[in-house]
Amino acid sequence: VQLQASGGGLVQAGGSLRLSCAISGRIICINYMRWYRQAPGKEREWVATITPSGSKNYADSVKGRFTISKDSAKATVYLQMNTLEPEDTSVYYCNIDTEYNNYWGQGTQVTVSS
Repeated sequence: VQLQASGGGLVQAGGSLRLSCAISGRIICINYMRWYRQAPGKEREWVATITPSGSKNYADSVKGRFTISKDSAKATVYLQMNTLEPEDTSVYYCNIDTEYNNYWGQGTQVTVSS
């Protein structure tokens, strides 16, 4: 199973980015899909979750600015990030639960300049 994250980059404060995480490999069932982030010198923190039924949950720090979504047919999870702030600068990681295991993507760098 592989998770390929993309869409990161450099953006000015107030701007937007859309991250994608494409999932490939032999998977029977993808359950919870999540985004995490890790800033330099800090621990990895949870950002958002989308459940199999489509329910969404967000960290307080991103609520109202970020939106998680998925395309089950494409086995892809997205993170739309609006009104970005310098504090959002991090490496963003996708994470999924399957029927047997938990998997991480390789991360994509998001840098927000002030």
